[in-house]
Amino acid sequence: MRIEAEPKLGFKDVLIRPKRSTLNSRSEVSLTRKFSFRHANTEWEGVPICVANMDTVGTFSMAKKVAEFKLFTAIHKHYSLPDWSLFLASCTDDIYESIAVSSGITNSDFTRLSEIISAFPKIKFICIDVANGYSERFVKFVQKARMSFPTKVIIAGNVVTGEMVEELILSGADIVKIGIGPGSVCTTRVKTGVGYPQLSAIIECADAAHGLKGQVISDGGCTCPGDIAKAFGAGADFVMLGGMFAGHDECGGDLIEKDGQKFFRFYGMSSDTAMERHFGGLSDYRASEGKLALIPNRGSVADTIKDIMGGIRSACTYVGAERLKELSKRTTFIIVAEQENRVFS
Repeated sequence: MRIEAEPKLGFKDVLIRPKRSTLNSRSEVSLTRKFSFRHANTEWEGVPICVANMDTVGTFSMAKKVAEFKLFTAIHKHYSLPDWSLFLASCTDDIYESIAVSSGITNSDFTRLSEIISAFPKIKFICIDVANGYSERFVKFVQKARMSFPTKVIIAGNVVTGEMVEELILSGADIVKIGIGPGSVCTTRVKTGVGYPQLSAIIECADAAHGLKGQVISDGGCTCPGDIAKAFGAGADFVMLGGMFAGHDECGGDLIEKDGQKFFRFYGMSSDTAMERHFGGLSDYRASEGKLALIPNRGSVADTIKDIMGGIRSACTYVGAERLKELSKRTTFIIVAEQENRVFS
């Protein structure tokens, strides 16, 4: 046993210090970024905010809507090949720039992934997703995916430490997904005692990835546009959101009525709710590491996207970043004891 005494920080622990700026308006800020990738011989351009590959948010209907704003969706892994066929038949080719096909790491997952990629070779992004990215089995799956799909951009996670980011990038990942336990419906930290404060995880993992010409995607922990700005300021190339996209018309899951109000069910993908829905229940050897929340129906996701993008643009103007790419270079974090005045909360 050993103890690391250096403090590790989450989004709630810091604010971004303002700096003098030559920007006159939020409208002058560009949130579009262009990336090339270490392994895949391709480029991507868009707003690097990603819908999480959860079955209650990472849906086909969500993908269509957020693509209008040049955002990205990691489609959840429980759609079948016929489902994909129907979806892509209703889209233009532009949709391929805005979606990833998600996969677990079992043999059946690989078979399904191969079938989808074979049927739709224009798909350029693969998201290999497990709760614990520290297993040897996961690394071997990433290696297998890289060998099998050499031209695809591979997103792989989740991890929270620099050495594992380096191993995954060297094993074939282009983008590493960062986060253990920060999500709004994740209970991993409570059930296992394992985790890492998200801001520090981003800072350390981004440094490791960028040294190898890879990228990172911050996954979880953002509750408001300011948190997303902090994630980008900390060095995240992409930011993945689940809870902030939950409860909208474009989401999947059950819409229920309670006391005259409509709610969407939103749950973690390691919860007993998810296990019951997709696998017939929770296995005897494991505990639920997610919870169920009821989210009031929030209408179309368009207004939420505009609010998020407006907040990030405003953050950029406070530090003089004309482009989102410049935000991390112009960010100084200050450690604080409070975030906001909540007297009227």
